Amino acid sequence: MVISDTQIPYEDRAAVTALIRFIRDYQPDEVVHIGDLMDYPQPSRWSKGSAAEYEGSVFADSDYAKKHFLQPLRDIYDGPVGVIEGNHDLRPRTYLARYAPALAESGAFTLPSLLDFDSFGITQLPDFYTVAPGWVMTHGHLGKISLSQIAGNTALGAAKRFGTSVIMGHTHRLGIGHHTTGYDGHVSRTVTGVEVGHLMDMTRASYLHGATANWQTGFGIVHATDRHVQVDAIAVSARKFTVDGHVHALGKH
Repeated sequence: MVISDTQIPYEDRAAVTALIRFIRDYQPDEVVHIGDLMDYPQPSRWSKGSAAEYEGSVFADSDYAKKHFLQPLRDIYDGPVGVIEGNHDLRPRTYLARYAPALAESGAFTLPSLLDFDSFGITQLPDFYTVAPGWVMTHGHLGKISLSQIAGNTALGAAKRFGTSVIMGHTHRLGIGHHTTGYDGHVSRTVTGVEVGHLMDMTRASYLHGATANWQTGFGIVHATDRHVQVDAIAVSARKFTVDGHVHALGKH
């Protein structure tokens, strides 16, 4: 299972609840959150110099995430859970490194510390996590990846740049693209780029200023064997999503 961009505390609560319920029934071999688990809006360039910089709390948001995401997940799933750090996840550390470097050195504002990964049995994964031969997961803010407004094309561009298939978030878009090279009708290599969407409540993104972004709600499922990898981008639309022919409803907010 691949989850991205929940942006807690701005998550789509109904979608996250339905996803946890699905994980309970599906019991995947591994759950990976590939970044921006948290939003941490206070220490950010969007709020710097405004009243919002002093509203809310990094610690309160972290406690909320533990109560409403990590604990419910662990209540129904005891398999491996890994988290890749996204650009929003590192906001507290980045903010302190710039404005209070002495505090940043304490390590108290890292994601594993704020969310108590040890207690929940959660592993912080590397920025580029090899999930299968020829396939890497990353959030998408590193590696000098060029952004595209076309869903799937950002990840595909990264795959061509890296020379390996890429599963990523960051764009909040949901899409899959492929690129094949070879000669004389023979395939030398195919790389695939997958973007797994987001699980954020867009109406709470104040920086959109009332606009609707080119984002799609969803998540990903990776089926991997020794020589074959199949990635499904699962769209959440009309408050439903479908996996293996079964329709799952989101329920009430």
